[in-house]
Amino acid sequence: MSTMTLDLPGGGYPIHIGAGLLARADLLRAPVSGGRVAIITNEVVAPLYLAHLTEALAGFDPTVVVLPDGEPQKALGTIERIVGDLLGRRCDRATTIFALGGGVVGDIAGFAAAVYQRGVPFVQVPTTLLSQVDSSVGGKTGVNHALGKNMIGCFYQPQAVIIDTTTLSTLPDRELSAGLAEVIKYGAIGNLAFFEWLEQNVDALVRRDPAALAYAIETSCRDKARVVMADEREAGVRALLNFGHTFGHAIEGAMGYGRWLHGEAVGAGMVMAAHLSERLGLITAPDTRRLCDLVRRAGLPTGPPAIAPGRFLELMAVDKKAAHGRIRFVLLRALGEAFLTDEVSEDALMDVLGRMPPVSI
Repeated sequence: MSTMTLDLPGGGYPIHIGAGLLARADLLRAPVSGGRVAIITNEVVAPLYLAHLTEALAGFDPTVVVLPDGEPQKALGTIERIVGDLLGRRCDRATTIFALGGGVVGDIAGFAAAVYQRGVPFVQVPTTLLSQVDSSVGGKTGVNHALGKNMIGCFYQPQAVIIDTTTLSTLPDRELSAGLAEVIKYGAIGNLAFFEWLEQNVDALVRRDPAALAYAIETSCRDKARVVMADEREAGVRALLNFGHTFGHAIEGAMGYGRWLHGEAVGAGMVMAAHLSERLGLITAPDTRRLCDLVRRAGLPTGPPAIAPGRFLELMAVDKKAAHGRIRFVLLRALGEAFLTDEVSEDALMDVLGRMPPVSI
């Protein structure tokens, strides 16, 4: 097991990474400060890992909420259901909520913890690659709205993040590839050495080589923690973590949440952002090809579905990064060097959108 600490002004928390951590009752019980716990999970993860967690938390009489699976659950109605279950079991403000599942479960459970009785502690126990390398770290919580992804939520930090890498053994191939999109992102935006390592090792990651996965998860978490410690509330550098997301969120919104996985949309979005960077004269065609090839080898789409350019513009205009009526993009000056800008002409953007061949999943 490796442990790193994310230090923030309001208090830090540990990120534990290792195999078999769901059997470590000492780790799982350590963040519990009160006498009650609640576990929020979904119908896919529960049969696999809920018993491990409830056994580790024996004596706390856990309240268990099992949600349906999928991105459509990221809605205010789900929060109302969770709050109702917690109130029905008389969970008080000393209850610690555990999020057992992927990014959807983590975002929902974190938001529920933030608003239940004005805030109760919670612990992230991510079980997908995407949630282990990205969404479980940093305190972003929330749900979707019909007009935009993650438009309702808040920053609310967990008490701990406990990453059991053995949970990846039951992850479907498509979900594993979706997680690799966020791994690639860290290399592309600020860690050229990691990007080059990924070029050499992406096939091992797809094969689920334990050593390669452990290194990729730890490196991604360290890079994410460093950015969050510098900019917890996304006032500056943290926005760079949204590389590929302006295009990706538009894809998810256009297709309906859940038809394309978040990581698949981000994979296509990163390729589109690279093409836009090239169109603006910031990176070279070989750089774009390198990123595109790595995304392809990870099993991800290298272009968007069939969406009209005008529809893309509508959806990107309501992205959270938009400011003062202008769409902001994370672009590349070079592989391993990203920046945020709103100085992209509509002509350049429409040119890129018009030239991207549609992809089907």
